[in-house]
Amino acid sequence: MSWVNIASHLPAMAAQQPDMIAVRCPSGRGYASYTYAELEQRSNRVASGLAAIGIGRGVRTVLMVKPSLDFFALVFGLFKVGAVMVCIDPGMGTKNLGKCLAQAQPQAFLGIPKAQIARKMLGWARNSITQSVTVGGCVGQTLAKVQALGNDAPYLTQTQPQETAAILFTSGSTGIPKGVVYTHENFDAQVRALIDAFDIQRGEVDLCTFPLFALYAPAMGMSAVVPKMDFTKPGSVTPSNIINPIKQFNVTNMFGSPALLKRVGQWGQAQNITLPTLKRVISAGAPVPSRVIEQFSTMLNKNVQIWTPYGATESLPVSVMGSHQILQQTAALTDQGHGICIGKPVASIQVKIIAIDDNPITTLDEAQELSQESNAHNITSKTGEICVKGPQVTASYFNHPVPTSLAKINDADGSFWHRMGDLGYQDEQGLLWFCGRKSQRVITTDKTFHTIPCEAVFNTHDKVFRTALVAVDQRPVLCVELEPDHRKASSATRQKISQELLAIGQQFEHTRGIKDLLFCKAFPVDIRHNAKIGREQLSSWAKRRLR
Repeated sequence: MSWVNIASHLPAMAAQQPDMIAVRCPSGRGYASYTYAELEQRSNRVASGLAAIGIGRGVRTVLMVKPSLDFFALVFGLFKVGAVMVCIDPGMGTKNLGKCLAQAQPQAFLGIPKAQIARKMLGWARNSITQSVTVGGCVGQTLAKVQALGNDAPYLTQTQPQETAAILFTSGSTGIPKGVVYTHENFDAQVRALIDAFDIQRGEVDLCTFPLFALYAPAMGMSAVVPKMDFTKPGSVTPSNIINPIKQFNVTNMFGSPALLKRVGQWGQAQNITLPTLKRVISAGAPVPSRVIEQFSTMLNKNVQIWTPYGATESLPVSVMGSHQILQQTAALTDQGHGICIGKPVASIQVKIIAIDDNPITTLDEAQELSQESNAHNITSKTGEICVKGPQVTASYFNHPVPTSLAKINDADGSFWHRMGDLGYQDEQGLLWFCGRKSQRVITTDKTFHTIPCEAVFNTHDKVFRTALVAVDQRPVLCVELEPDHRKASSATRQKISQELLAIGQQFEHTRGIKDLLFCKAFPVDIRHNAKIGREQLSSWAKRRLR
């Protein structure tokens, strides 16, 4: 067909498996659920009701609703009616929320009462919003009233492949939050790529700890189970709130951030927990330490892998790596400073590694492509910026021409490449290796240090939880976060650890220039996954400390 609407997966699945549970969400002490037939019917009523009040095709609509049955019905209802869903992570704070809404210029706002009050008090997008619907309240235009205007008849707008389906804002953890423009074709390509990469089968049960990813489950024919947790603090989750639904609902697929896996894995190992129903675990948002993978794996069957897909809001997935290969082959190389292996590109993605450049690159002819030839003794020389092309790769940031020009490269055939902003290389086997963010490399007068290869060397110390390399006045400074049991260590013990870390650094050419170490009680991390280190904030902190 010439048209594509990501919501079309739902009626197709509802026709094939109407009585299967599509989604379960916490409700009171238990869970409330929709079958596929019920979610299809409810989203049709929402879609026709929204259309009746003027929220239709192309209308930019903010959605600020907690993960719930209403959330799922609204998302599919918005897609069905052809509206443009605007998603902003509430954990980024009111200041950034205001900036994102000003950038998105939404025309409608769907939110819980608390979000509606904040919108009015803080004046969010007051010049552009003309329609608002309160979800879960009883004052003004409510979701109940909107649904009363709708009906259960099938509703699906025949949107074009390149028609905008959503604007998803980045977390802003390594810069200003930007609204990534998703087309229906982007979403559809993502669903197909994920099914292909992980061999996902209809009838599986998915536990998702990141709400937006939970939306893919019904499109893939899985039952989505949303656990009881604060989604802005996955690293502080109560482990039993993850373990219990896995056992109760025979979960086969699980997504979790590295911070969540670490917390649940520690608890599960201590309690001798086993999770025999899980067929796969998927973790993304930041590099997953091999020791976290090893610990969580103690709860899984031996043939089950923890998969670490690589990608970003702008393009997901790019590549996929399994825990068996990590633990048996690449973890040792990571510890020696080779970077983190992120696997082979998925079938729908093309990859190029280009020379590092902080300026816009208009056409591919202006970029210098680097060779894949192996040079194990000089990783830095073949490290460049990772660029990708494929149907799941988004084309622009909404109302943000400068970041768009910095991130996109035009190809001769009329297509484009996306610059990931990440540094890495591709070896002779076609495997991609990640070496850190381009904006976070440390440039001195005679050398460039890449964060991940340097940090991995120091992370091998048994008393170190993690390290972060930052720049202070053009010199590399290593910030050190100790394991919880050692964070109250005496100054003498810290001095001994410092000497041991410096000795480790002297063993490798690429870390010999690092001579300044600072101990930090707890690193700042991203709001979305609680795993990506806020090196920009650490750099400012280190500068103050050294002064």
